[in-house]
Amino acid sequence: MATPNQMPQKTSVTYREFSLAAVLLGLVQGIVLNIAFVYIALELGFSIGGSTIAAILGYVFLHGVLGKGTAVENNINQTIASGIDSAGTGVAFVLPAVFLLGLHQHPQFSLFPLLAAGISGALLGVVLIIPLRKQLIELQRLRFPTGVAVASIITSGYAGADKARLMGIGFLIAATWKSLLLTGWLEMPGILQNEELNLSFGLFPSYMAPALYLSLLNFAAGLLSGRAGLPFFIGGAFAWWIISPTSVALGWTPQLPAAELTQYIFEKMLSPLGIGILTGAAVMEAMLALPALKSALHGLFDATHQQAQASQATPEHAEMPAQVLVIGGFLGVLFFFIAAWFTPGVSFSQALLAALVGVLWMGLAGLIVAQATGLTDISPISGMALISVTLMLLILDGNMLAAILVTVAVAVAIGQGADMMQDLKTGFIVGSRPFLQQIAQFATTWIGVLVAFGVIYLLWHGNGQGAGFGPGTALPAPQAAALTSVVESVQNHSVAVDKFVLGGLIGALLSASPFSGAGVLVGLAVYLPFAVTFGYGIGCLCALWITHRRGASYAENTLVPLAAGLIIGEALVGVGNAIYCVLL
Repeated sequence: MATPNQMPQKTSVTYREFSLAAVLLGLVQGIVLNIAFVYIALELGFSIGGSTIAAILGYVFLHGVLGKGTAVENNINQTIASGIDSAGTGVAFVLPAVFLLGLHQHPQFSLFPLLAAGISGALLGVVLIIPLRKQLIELQRLRFPTGVAVASIITSGYAGADKARLMGIGFLIAATWKSLLLTGWLEMPGILQNEELNLSFGLFPSYMAPALYLSLLNFAAGLLSGRAGLPFFIGGAFAWWIISPTSVALGWTPQLPAAELTQYIFEKMLSPLGIGILTGAAVMEAMLALPALKSALHGLFDATHQQAQASQATPEHAEMPAQVLVIGGFLGVLFFFIAAWFTPGVSFSQALLAALVGVLWMGLAGLIVAQATGLTDISPISGMALISVTLMLLILDGNMLAAILVTVAVAVAIGQGADMMQDLKTGFIVGSRPFLQQIAQFATTWIGVLVAFGVIYLLWHGNGQGAGFGPGTALPAPQAAALTSVVESVQNHSVAVDKFVLGGLIGALLSASPFSGAGVLVGLAVYLPFAVTFGYGIGCLCALWITHRRGASYAENTLVPLAAGLIIGEALVGVGNAIYCVLL
């Protein structure tokens, strides 16, 4: 097998790669992971790639059960699974804003335009990023850390069976715990309510958020992140343990009852500050990516020139045929245009403008995110979504539904671009044929959009009364809530300029610091309920302690699969409970 800095070895024509078993397994895993990670995106405000999980289970089924699995066959499996999964994450960041803004109550509202926009984003995200594979992976040799990690799992051999066993244990533990919490048997007024444990002990005021959300999913996400996730925990602690009590002590808040005071601090101070940090971080990341973007654009022109010589390329290095790219791009733009045109209040000319500007911004944002992912493993989809919705509100005369529609497509597309590059990096290392991976993701990624739409609809109606997610619920949907606040502020001309500007400066400085992705993580943490952030932080600290005591190898081989099982177990039980409530 090749190392990250070597060319892959030539693959035998008879070597199992694009098999029916790999495709079916990838589809099943992709749908399951999509459901789980849409749930985690609504709870934490960010998601976790499914490639690692798909690769572990791929080894178990393809090699252990069928006895025929190869490394490149497993890579096709994880490519399909992660493509479907990442499409759902883009939807989960944006679509809930439609419900939070009440746009679904409009007499002419239909999910069809939004769904069409999401599918167009899935197709265009793959099409727009494929020509850059050679430039980013073979010439610039960007690391793409997740892609390298997945390659090591695929080539690790029999270790996959042990990891799958740990994943199963984690699944059972989390599923059992979540089921127990849902029964309400553990509820104790004033101590444990709505899955939150009160930690005030009569000593700490409510405006310091002394509570812990008893979610194993939060804890497991922290275990997976370790040191890299500490800015998320630190941001939340700084917001609720320093900014909040300082504001009260200095008299910056009105005299209100405890619960109302906490709500005031969150809505009037921390919320606009967090959104400002997110936006400032996104703008700074875009500026820092300009040199890399210039190089990537040169690579795009080079790749276009080389495409004319594709017939002479060896099968190992050939890209998806140019005809397929052109047809896929045309279908994506057509879906985009139709989706915008069928949106209430959008004229033909506005739909055409939205499609053209949307595709251009999609390509630019996709290049920036692909570069950022290759260098740092951070995918700033949230910041790009905030910029997108603001831009589209201006272009489309304040039409909120149309602006969100375009943002859905952009979020899905840039997520696909980042995921496609991670998968192609994995394939480069294990010796896969790029065009087979590209075809696999292009042909299946749209499924993730359909599944995510269904999950979000079910979760919204999961309590039988609507409002199944959003601020004040167990699923705060922080990304969509931030998007909602931006839309409302622009529409009502009520932007908290001082806090927004201050947050923007903080986010820009954090993104310019050596700590990659710190701006996005801190912005999310400031915006999220600290009960959620606290559990995540405990997971980060536990991961650091275990790694220090047992070593990085132990953490990689034990904590990662166990944490993945915890995440999937809780998420699937949560979605299953929502389905049960809707059916009742």
